Amino acid sequence: MRALATAALDLVFPAVCLLCAVRLGHGRHDPVCGACWAGFERLTPPLCPRCGLPALSADAAAICAACRETPPSFDYARAAASYAGLVREAVHVFKFNGRRSLARPLADLVREQGAGAWSEAPDALVPVPLARTRERRRGFNQSLLLAERLGERLGVRVRPGWLVRLRATTPQSDLTAAERRINVAGAFAAVSAVAGRHVLVVDDVITTGATVSECARALRASGAVRVGVLAVARVL
Repeated sequence: MRALATAALDLVFPAVCLLCAVRLGHGRHDPVCGACWAGFERLTPPLCPRCGLPALSADAAAICAACRETPPSFDYARAAASYAGLVREAVHVFKFNGRRSLARPLADLVREQGAGAWSEAPDALVPVPLARTRERRRGFNQSLLLAERLGERLGVRVRPGWLVRLRATTPQSDLTAAERRINVAGAFAAVSAVAGRHVLVVDDVITTGATVSECARALRASGAVRVGVLAVARVL
C-alpha cells in the first residue's frame, strides 16, 4: 500500500534526490536515488573489531596496534562509511541544511554496515546529546534522529535521557586530537538506569573518537557493562 501511495505521489510531484537532483527511481532510498546510495563509500572488512578502523590484517579477530596499546573506553565501534564524497555531502545536507528526511537512508546505511558488530542484542540506543543552545539553533539533534530511525529498524529502544551533556563545549572541527579530548573531558554523565546494560552510542561522524569515547566513559562510570558505538561515517 505504501509503495502504491509513493508511486501515485511521484506521478503528481516527481521526487528528486537531495544529493544530485536526479529523479528518484529504481534502488531509491528516499530521499536518495539509487545511484547515490550505491556511491556511498562503505567501510568493509577487514576492520579492527575494537575501533572499527580498516585493518592491515585479514584476521577478523585481530585488534589493531593502536587499540592494543591504548584500549578505547568502548567495547566496539562501527562506522558505515568513510567521511568523504557523497557521504560527507549527505551528512552536511542533513545537519546544516535541515534536511531531516536524510536520517532515514543514513540510518539504513548504518544498519546495513554495522548490525553485525555485536553478538548479543543491545538494550538501548543512546544518542550523543547536543548542547541546548546548539540544538535550539539547529532545530534538532541529528544523533537523536538517527537513533530513532535505527531503533525502528533494529527493534531496540531509544533512551535519550540515559546520557546527558553537563556543559556546552567548543565546536570540535578546528581542534587537534589532543585538544578535542580536553574539550569534551567531563562533558557527559549517565543516569543509573544504564547499570548492567549493553548500550549503543549513536553519532553522525567519528573524527578522532574523542566525543564517543567520553560518552562511553560516562556510561561505564554509571555501571554499563558493555558499550558500543554506531556512526554514519568516520574520518580516515
